[in-house]
Amino acid sequence: MCRSIKQLRRSEIPATPEEIEAAARQFVRKVSGYRQPSRRNEAVFEQAISEISEATEKLLNSLLTNA
Repeated sequence: MCRSIKQLRRSEIPATPEEIEAAARQFVRKVSGYRQPSRRNEAVFEQAISEISEATEKLLNSLLTNA
């Protein structure tokens, strides 16, 4: 588990898009083993961050509506 990724599900204040993107970026860095991708891999790195951010936002919204 990435210890530096903070919990985003909070009852009092919803996660901001910036927090979601930062967590997704940290996850992709951890999984890929790259802190910074090469220029050749930058597009796929950013695409993964975008997809994970979208999935995370859907998850958090679903948890709020099902609570």
